[in-house]
Amino acid sequence: MDGKVYSFEKLKVWQEAEQLVVDVYNLLDRFPKFEKYALCDQIRRAIVSVPSNIAEGSGRFSNKEQNHFLEIAYGSLLEAYNQLLIAVALNYITKESVEIIKPRIDSIAKMINGLRQSKL
Repeated sequence: MDGKVYSFEKLKVWQEAEQLVVDVYNLLDRFPKFEKYALCDQIRRAIVSVPSNIAEGSGRFSNKEQNHFLEIAYGSLLEAYNQLLIAVALNYITKESVEIIKPRIDSIAKMINGLRQSKL
């Protein structure tokens, strides 16, 4: 890396979303092997979409486009959370393991909404 820092890297919401990806990936290690290419894959795609769309939106010039990507990030965050709840219902992970990361999910959701509101 050449030391250049892009604007999204300075956003607290992006930093928190990146850490959430790590936390969720660690949870996925607990899933049964047969779920590796099913629910695990869905969760991976959804959770990685959160910081990815925050980053992509930050590279757009109009507020309308930036908000579009923030909306996608928010939707992906809720999708991933829903899939984690399904994993709890299937006894792949414990309810407590999701409750540990739920405050981060709530915080990211609030930050995305706050960022969206600032661009209206």
